[in-house]
Amino acid sequence: MSHHVLKLGGHALQARADGSLFWPAAGVLCVSDLHLGKSERIARRGGGLLPPYETRETLARLDSAIAATAPRHVICLGDSFDDLDAATDLPEDMRLHLSRLQAGRDWTWIEGNHDPGPVALGGSHLAELVLNGLHFRHIATPDRPEVSGHYHPKARVPGTAARPCFLADENRVILPAFGAYTGGLRVTAPILRDRMAADAIAVLTGRRAVAVPLAAL
Repeated sequence: MSHHVLKLGGHALQARADGSLFWPAAGVLCVSDLHLGKSERIARRGGGLLPPYETRETLARLDSAIAATAPRHVICLGDSFDDLDAATDLPEDMRLHLSRLQAGRDWTWIEGNHDPGPVALGGSHLAELVLNGLHFRHIATPDRPEVSGHYHPKARVPGTAARPCFLADENRVILPAFGAYTGGLRVTAPILRDRMAADAIAVLTGRRAVAVPLAAL
């Protein structure tokens, strides 16, 4: 199945197999933790030299999600760039690719902990966005209908490798990292268990969206 329908704040949201969240009634596509420029940032800070392809791959994945959903508004939930220099140093061809994706639609960059300030790219730059009662932010807070990211949740079912996943209950949805070169935090981690209600589910991404009770993982 290409998506699993979640209910949040009276709205129907699609947790898509590619790791994006689509809100059909509002024409909103949401992604989190792109971490564009991560390999460049690691090299710049004296780390290992990694193949600099993750930004192109992430933009290609975002391109496919946009083509599939035709959103009127795209929301990036923070840590879109691995740091502010990664945004400034984005190669011209990738900057043009991003500009093409932004053309003709609203685009909101939510501030993250890796990219806490505005960047010199199109779109609006906000700490938080509220649409029809849903709060879009980078890091989850208590007791609101909210959509967030930050934790890069991942889970596995027996016989499979760990996969990025959504976490969802009646108050919140936490998105997986959408970036091609990102790690993850297992859903068994106390900080994630503490954020979610006992009846929460995980929606595993990959070839299809698979919903599993969080308590079973």
